Amino acid sequence: MKAVSVIIPTYNRAALLKKAIDSVLEQTYRNFELIVVDDGSSDDTKAFVSGYEDDRLRYIFQDNRGPSVARNRGIQEAQANFIAFLDSDDWWRSDKLAIQLRAMQEQKDYLISHTQEIWYRHGELLNQKKKHAKSGGDIFKQSLALCAVSMSTAMVDRKLFDAVGVFDETLPCCEDYDFWLRVSARYQFFLLDESLTLKDGGRPDQVSSRFARCMDRYRIYSMRKLLESNGVRREQRCLLIEELARKCAIYGQGCIKYGRKEEGEQYLRLVQEYRK
Repeated sequence: MKAVSVIIPTYNRAALLKKAIDSVLEQTYRNFELIVVDDGSSDDTKAFVSGYEDDRLRYIFQDNRGPSVARNRGIQEAQANFIAFLDSDDWWRSDKLAIQLRAMQEQKDYLISHTQEIWYRHGELLNQKKKHAKSGGDIFKQSLALCAVSMSTAMVDRKLFDAVGVFDETLPCCEDYDFWLRVSARYQFFLLDESLTLKDGGRPDQVSSRFARCMDRYRIYSMRKLLESNGVRREQRCLLIEELARKCAIYGQGCIKYGRKEEGEQYLRLVQEYRK
């Protein structure tokens, strides 16, 4: 039985996949399976992945249904107790799995860990802002403000999915924000304070670029869902309502600015509701 299942969801990224796949297959730790979930690609993804002759790699094709469904399919197919995620445009340092798996096996009180990362934009090293610095322990407050964990840095004990569920398949983006928020409301995160993950951004095909103007709408949805589930402690509820009102105000004002007055006023009314 493999110790780790690595899941790469992908959609029309045949030109980028090589760096991601190679970074997994070249890990110093070898006892893993790699599951590439192709979310309905129309490019040469299938032919490219088929060119690898490595029995640790499995290719799964599905109709295009978004990153949440692709990741959930990978989780369903995974055979290992530990699951690591890698976006198809990111890559790993060669000792990432070895270091992180050892940490998960030693830190038995934690069901999830993540690492620091190095960012590039168009191939140039990018200095991260202070708010993007990764943290360990109780990261609920940080997870309210933004997506506090990068998907490609995470390793999860599969028992965590039994406890909090999998990715919300109704979300076209911010499914990672939604998941980390649910997890951080109940569990501590272990941080490996090493840059074991690398990413190169700034492309228009990225979800963060395609949904840039409406990401807060999906974050508001996730926060309201968590609030209505009564899945937070009293002190967390106060933080949640405060950030929810702030995001509703920002998004509502933005809608009005861009000519969506009715939608904007709806979110501004929510501000008053949550600040009662």
